Order: sequence, then structure tokens, then C-alpha cells
Amino acid sequence: MTFEIGDFNALRYALHEMCRRFSAELIPEDALFKIRLVADELLSNVLQHGGGRATLRAERCGDEIYLFVRGEKDFRPPETSVNADVYSERGRGLFLVDSFCEKRGYSEKDGVCVLIKIG
Repeated sequence: MTFEIGDFNALRYALHEMCRRFSAELIPEDALFKIRLVADELLSNVLQHGGGRATLRAERCGDEIYLFVRGEKDFRPPETSVNADVYSERGRGLFLVDSFCEKRGYSEKDGVCVLIKIG
């Protein structure tokens, strides 16, 4: 499934619709939480830092979910994430993404790709 996202209202709709469709496939609630959190963080970063629109593509392959997030303007997050200082107001998002994913990568064609295990 693919969603085009231009603002935060479209982001909320895409997350809701993606989770609704995955829920219909009987994906457990804890996995849905991870999928939603990861997609939300990556898409929010693209909208905030990348400028322009974003595209979310979500695919299920057995007990794996692949999320592809691509910005209209190329947005490439750092390869390595670190947890922010306890007093920092920002900077924990990518660390959370990496803690819920089996792996995270980037390609010019697909943008950011993450793998989330659901089984």
C-alpha cells in the first residue's frame, strides 16, 4: 500500500488507514504499535526537515513488514542513531525507530527502508 503525504492531516490519515489494513490481516496490536510509531517518526522527520511531500509504502512479506519512506526532496537520516541527552527536548526519534526495527537502510530509489518483525 502506498500513501502520498503533504501535511500532518494526511499523515494521520495514512497512519490510520495503514494500521486499519494491517489489523484486518490480523497483525497483533504490539506489532501495529511499532509499525505506527516507526512510520510516524520517519514521516514526521521528512515533513519537518526534508521539505515537500512524502511517500509511505508499506509491504507485508510473511512475518515481516517493510516500510519505505521517501521525501519529495531527498532526506537521508544519519546512519547511526544515538539517544539524546536526558535534558534534550528533541533527538530521540531515530533512536526509537532503530530500537523497534530489525534493520534500517537508505537508497536513492526507495528512500529510508525499515524492516519490522511481527512474528
